[in-house]
Order: sequence, then C-alpha cells, then structure tokens
Amino acid sequence: MPVLRRAVALSIATGLLAVSTRRAVTSSGTIDVVTYHNDVARTGQNLNETILTPASVNVATFGRTGLFAVDGKVDAQPLYLSAVAIPAKGTHDVLYVATEHDSVYALDAVSGTVLWRTSLLGAGETTSDTRSCGQVTPEIGITATPVIDRSRGTNGIVYAVAMSKNSSGTYFQRLHALDAALGTEMFGGPLTIQATFPGTGAGSANGTVTFDAKQYEERSGLLLLNGRIITVWTSHCDIDPYTGWIMAFDAATLAQTSVLNVTPNGSRGGLWMAGAGPAADAQGNVYVLDGNGTFDTTLTAGFPNRGNFGNAFLKIATAGALSVADYFATFDTVSASNADTDLGSGGALVLPDLIDGSGATRHLAVGAGKDSHIYVVDRDAMGKWNASSNLNYQDITGALGGSVFSMPAYFNNTLYYGASGRQLKAFRIASARIAASASSVTAASFAFPGTTPGISASGTANAIVWAVENKSPAVLHAYDAGDLSHELYNSTQAPASRDAFGSGNKFITPTIVDGHVFVGTPNGVASFGLLAPSAPTGLRITGE
Repeated sequence: MPVLRRAVALSIATGLLAVSTRRAVTSSGTIDVVTYHNDVARTGQNLNETILTPASVNVATFGRTGLFAVDGKVDAQPLYLSAVAIPAKGTHDVLYVATEHDSVYALDAVSGTVLWRTSLLGAGETTSDTRSCGQVTPEIGITATPVIDRSRGTNGIVYAVAMSKNSSGTYFQRLHALDAALGTEMFGGPLTIQATFPGTGAGSANGTVTFDAKQYEERSGLLLLNGRIITVWTSHCDIDPYTGWIMAFDAATLAQTSVLNVTPNGSRGGLWMAGAGPAADAQGNVYVLDGNGTFDTTLTAGFPNRGNFGNAFLKIATAGALSVADYFATFDTVSASNADTDLGSGGALVLPDLIDGSGATRHLAVGAGKDSHIYVVDRDAMGKWNASSNLNYQDITGALGGSVFSMPAYFNNTLYYGASGRQLKAFRIASARIAASASSVTAASFAFPGTTPGISASGTANAIVWAVENKSPAVLHAYDAGDLSHELYNSTQAPASRDAFGSGNKFITPTIVDGHVFVGTPNGVASFGLLAPSAPTGLRITGE
C-alpha cells in the first residue's frame, strides 16, 4: 500500500438512483476503511478525519448528500478505498456495498455512480429464504461485512461470504475474492465452504460434526489477519441443530487452513456478536463472545474437559491450527445459557495497552451481552471459570442499564456503549480501569438493538461520536465526543425531509471517512457530508 495513502485499516440493480439535493464537499481522498469498525481491534475510530469537525457539523452546513439505491438490504457496513483506478472509468474514491440480494457494488463515493456490480449467485440460484427466522429478512445473501486487502493482487481484493440455494433446495455458503477495480472473481473462487470436526455434538454422526450450510449464517464481519480470512458462524435464531464454528482460509488461495468448533460435544454456542467482526490483538490472537450453548463445568487444567465453550469470552490462537488459548466464563454461565441471557449478543473490543496504578502494562479486552454487565478481561490471564465468582479483570454492573446487542467504540481513553433502549454512554478509563459510571450520556435513547457508534477525529482533536437510531424513519446523530450531552447534529433537525433516509437497519454501523458519513439502509446507502452553500436542488439518476 503506498505510503501516501494513510490506510486506516483501520481497514448499491442497474439504474442506480441517486437523490442529491446539494453538492457534497469532498476531500483529497487519502484514507481507506477496509474492515468492520475500522481496525482489527474493532475500536470504530478514524483518527485521520480533518473535514468533519464539531464546528462544521451542524444542521446549517451538514446533511444528506445522496441516496444510493441497490438491489437489496444493506446489513454489512460499507467499506471505502480512496483513489482506485477503474479501467476505462478513471480514478475514483470507491464505496463498496454488499447486499442481502447477494450483490457487491463498487460505487463512486461522491456521485453514487455504479462502477461495477457483481452477483455472487451461482447459475440458477437464488438467495436463501429466511430459514423460518425473522432476524434477517426478507432474504439472506451477504450479511457479514466483507474485508479488503488492498495490497493483494493487481488492484486489491474484496473478500465476502454469500449464502444462496439452488432449485433443488440445496444451500451454499461460499467465500468470494473479487478484484477491487473490476469485480471479477480471483484465485479460482468462489470456494464452497465445507467443514468437519471431531465430536459427538448436535447434528453429529459417527463421532464427527459436519457443517451444514443451511443451518448457519455468516453474520459477524470477516477478519483479515496475517494472510488469513477468519470467519465465525451463527445459526438462524436458535433453530437446532447447530454448534459453534470458526474457520480460517488462505487469503491468497482461498484454501481452508483450519477449523475449530467450540461446542463439538454439545450444542449451540453460535457466534452472533451483533454483526461485529472478531477482534484481534497485535500478537495475532482473536477474541469473540460466544452465544448460549453447552459449557463443561468439569475442567481439565482449567479448560472444559469436553471442549465445550458455550457462553464464554474466548481467546483464539491463530498461529497454526485454530485453538482456544484462554477464556472467561461467568460463574453462572450454565444458567445464563439456559435463560438465553448470554454474552454473545454483543461484540468484543481489544483495548490499547494501558498502564495501571502500579505502573504495569495491561493488555485488556472488553465485551458485554444480554446481562448488561461490562466484562473486562486481561488478555494475558482472562479468568477462566469458577463456580462461585467471576475471576475476570473487571466486572461493571448497573452502568449500562440494558442488554447489549451492539458493539462499543473506543477513543482517547473513553469507551462508548449504546445498550438496547438506553442512551449512548461514555465511560472514562484511568489507570487501566473503566469507570463504574458514565461520564456523559446522550439525551436520546436508542431502541432495540441500541446503537454501535463510530468515531471521527484528527488525532485527538475535533472528535465526533456518530450513532444511528434504528427506527422509522432512522436518525443519524453526531455528538461531541468529550460530552455526549452536546448534540452537534441529527437528521431530524433539517426542514421537511431534507436529510431523511428511510427506515433503520438493525445492526448498521456508520462509516465515517474523507468528509463523508455512509449509512446502510433497507434498500441502499445514505451519504452525508458538508453542504455546498450555493448547490442547486434536483433529482439526478445515474446508472451503469
């Protein structure tokens, strides 16, 4: 990746409709957003944003600049590459949008013009039905946020997992690698995903658990880590049989390199995480929150004796074969699973190195789920399981006020959480400890599932917290990161329907980059940015 492109790796048919009532003010285009929540730690922060500031983001100068229509629902977070050379179409800042209709779009990030669109359906196939589950509707195609490797191939590669079915009723899960400039399949793809693992758990036969494509959904964002694509899998609702699958694939060949099942001799234990991608640390370990499922309370050397880790905060080693290197489970994990009050409804975040009160460096990660606790774990010793008490690093109770079906964000020693039905709250971090109460909260509350915020800032200056309210119509909010009671903007403040962008999407995460804020909708992507003072009004229709 060129040095001048400060990648924040941090990492929508034909006949696209772009509704634009004013011209967007654009930047020089030097930032990439290539993965869910901006980086592999899943902090949600873009520290290279110089256009959007607390001074410039207000209803007079900021608003909706476009609506980019696509062929299906956008559940995945939109991704972004700056200055992509598209053959015969010139150089563009490109927005990559995946849909539940099994399409990936490359759009000009300002105009919404379709640069290419690729369907990931096989010949004669359709998207999956809802599998009798109302969580992803009206069809299931690409749910998980893709990941982009700009350094691979001639133009970079977009990796995505797509679900489909044929006329015989056979379901498929496939891993695709698309040329970022052309949309063509690369590396002999797509790869049909299959897997087996030793075990006697749900759906097993003769001591082997087999991955059944129709029973699973790739909801959590893809993770690119050390040349491997990591995928984690969940079920449709809690429709049995299912178990907890984690798989790794070679980014250069798509070959499957390792498979792990975290409930191989039990049942359930899917990885939901509100669409959040697995988080990773600098040492190549992956962190996930597992959903309700079997947990073995008989331990061998501190680990479940039959390898069942349902409802646990897991550390997955990725050097060589995938394996559980450490974990934390609450003392009441079994009863919590039975009551469906599991950890796995929220996403995990890896915090930066922090210095505690004695001067020691702490390596921490944080997660929360349906029981409304904020669980902080020491990544070097997560706490494992104890029958009478929680042995993790820090357990914060009563602060969130509601269950978590979302992902937190981190910025400048502050953690931002938006629990279901509650306000977005900021928690200060000092001496490697998260405050037990919020330092500031928003006036607005966020209905189910709460909100997954994103952060824009220039270094530590001009920080804004962005959050989407999942209702009809949906609302985009912008807050002063230092004081959430100070709302800079929301999309209902504009006259008439100037900034309206349709109904909400349950788990959508805003993408903030190069002066733009992109928000997935049930039928496209809404684009927000600074408004040109003398822009004409009107309707512009563009297409391929």
